Amino acid sequence: MPGEEDLLYRQMPHNLEAEQAVLGSMLIDQNCIKDVMEKLQPGDFYLQQNRDIFETIYMMFCYSRPIDPVTVIGEMEKNGTFDENTTKNYMIQLMDITPTSANVMEYVELVRGKSLLRKVATAAGEITAMVHEGGGEPESVLEAAEQKIYAVRQGRASQDMLPVGTVLADVLDNIETMAAEGGRLPGISSGFSAIDAKISGLNKSDLILLAARPGMGKTSLALNIALNVGKSSGKTVAMFSLEMSKEQLALRLLSSEALVESNRLITGNLRETDWMKVADAAGTLSRADIRLDDNPLLTVSDMNAKCRRIDNLGLVVIDYLQLMSSAGGTKTAGESRQQAVSDISRMLKIMAKELQVPVLCLSQLSRANEKRDDKRPMLSDLRESGAIEQDADIVLFIFREDYYSPDSDKRNIAELIVAKNRHGETGKVELKWMPEFTTFDTLEKRFDEG
Repeated sequence: MPGEEDLLYRQMPHNLEAEQAVLGSMLIDQNCIKDVMEKLQPGDFYLQQNRDIFETIYMMFCYSRPIDPVTVIGEMEKNGTFDENTTKNYMIQLMDITPTSANVMEYVELVRGKSLLRKVATAAGEITAMVHEGGGEPESVLEAAEQKIYAVRQGRASQDMLPVGTVLADVLDNIETMAAEGGRLPGISSGFSAIDAKISGLNKSDLILLAARPGMGKTSLALNIALNVGKSSGKTVAMFSLEMSKEQLALRLLSSEALVESNRLITGNLRETDWMKVADAAGTLSRADIRLDDNPLLTVSDMNAKCRRIDNLGLVVIDYLQLMSSAGGTKTAGESRQQAVSDISRMLKIMAKELQVPVLCLSQLSRANEKRDDKRPMLSDLRESGAIEQDADIVLFIFREDYYSPDSDKRNIAELIVAKNRHGETGKVELKWMPEFTTFDTLEKRFDEG
């Protein structure tokens, strides 16, 4: 048993000498500041005085101000963290004990390591407190525990609040980077230039709802986007299918990539040229990191837990919303299906924010549009709607006129209707539908084909 004296003086892990050496290095050598900023945040410092100095340098660096002991003291006087009696002497001491900045990155790693241990200790204490309180279902306690550990792994303490200046600095950095790269997409490309132009690509933490009546091709479009992201981004795509089996999904992907009729693949009735196409497509698919899960009983918590274990996650696709179980896996007494779907959509938005990736979720539409003369879907057609349209950042509908009017002059042309868009305007784009391959393509290619 530890003695009373030990308990009294027990402190969280920290290394004051390393913290001082990092600050001293930045004050005597401006060139090392950019390297330190990539690795450390103000919260990584244990001593409050060290944290105040680092936070001041951090803000000055973000706004490209000259950094030296005099300007840092001036900035600290402005923001109210300067102490006349101690701060000036302390900063002189920091430079005095740091003869060179040559080893600054080694000191940075020491500070980061101790910071990580403190975050783990804090999370462990919170988890232990939850267990001892005994409130809530064991599954929900496990989910909360996983979230806390995941937040530490991602470098985000779940309770941290950031000043708007720090957030703005990151936003400005991002704008500067995109401007330098010629105004590239802020998000991952969907592989369809017309869609990207409308919704600015697939952006981090976005919940994107893709809805249509059965047979319109929503699973096909989702697979097209998943395949495009898997091939071009170098990131992992996680696809959860509650309706189709893994084999059916793989067959669809193969048909789409090889441009071999899906009925030929199903029956094995392939021409000689088809085998070459299939072999090439299989190689391409194998190189794209697309992971499939066809468990029909998955909850959002299950999906979240599986996605957390993927290191290089770029996109999550779910097919489809109305088939999902609510958090507890079963419907509680008196709970309406509308409420369950609302809870699921809210949890999906939280999952997208937590994982910092776009989540593309498919949804069924009600039959309301079938009764209208203009059968184009509207937001009110979302089945068991409620919170779905509120939680989603982007709502997309697929509409094919030839589905309802076989003699339409828009044969095999699909409208992708952007009904809600938090990143810009609504509207529609047209895509080419190739039913024999169950795939979509950009409409311009229609004119390029030999």
